[in-house]
Amino acid sequence: MVDVRTGYGQWVGSYEQTVEDAMDLEVLARLAVPGWGSVERAADLGCGTGRTGAWLRAQGVGAVDGVDLTPEMLAVARGKGAHDRLIEGDLAATGLPGEAYDLVISSLVDEHLADLAPLYREAFRLAGPGALFVLVGLHPHFIMAAGMPTHFDGADGSPIAITTHLHLVSDHLTAGLAAGWQLAEMREELVGDRWIALKPKWERHRHQPVSAAYVWRKPEQPRPADPSAAGDHALPGGAGR
Repeated sequence: MVDVRTGYGQWVGSYEQTVEDAMDLEVLARLAVPGWGSVERAADLGCGTGRTGAWLRAQGVGAVDGVDLTPEMLAVARGKGAHDRLIEGDLAATGLPGEAYDLVISSLVDEHLADLAPLYREAFRLAGPGALFVLVGLHPHFIMAAGMPTHFDGADGSPIAITTHLHLVSDHLTAGLAAGWQLAEMREELVGDRWIALKPKWERHRHQPVSAAYVWRKPEQPRPADPSAAGDHALPGGAGR
């Protein structure tokens, strides 16, 4: 078991040959709410080798800025040329400008975060009014059913696992709502014929959830202040206590 930065730094050479588009990109393509072609500027959090950024540009997204923790992954993304700006940094404190994006997206990242709340808060800070935050990742049920963390084969063929955290669907909903997001769409994908064709050994997982996607919308107007936090003037009729 290795940490995220070490693991992805070692995995980079075979990553794109290992990760199937069915896990994330094909899920994104089936979402109903995002109008990809109308997005002028997107923030790609956990951009990795640039798979998601390249897909976004192919859908007509105007400009994409990417952030990732692993320099080796960023080097591959830089070679793709899909991103306007690439930053090595923490997804909870990206350094990107606030309220500058009409789409924030994060793919195959959340299982590596010990706490979801900082990601949802940072995405909210980056998003402009009415903007979307799209998150797609492994379904928690699949992590539990398969009984294995994110892993890959090292250079010598031995399996290497990357630190993986289990987040229930309710954890995502709690973190998203607490950050101020409104849920606009959610999609859960099952292991079916497409997956069995890709990975025949997954027949034992047929009909189990394998990935989940959440589409959040930032309200056009800021949330009203909590009346319970106000003074006596907030009581009915202006009466004191």
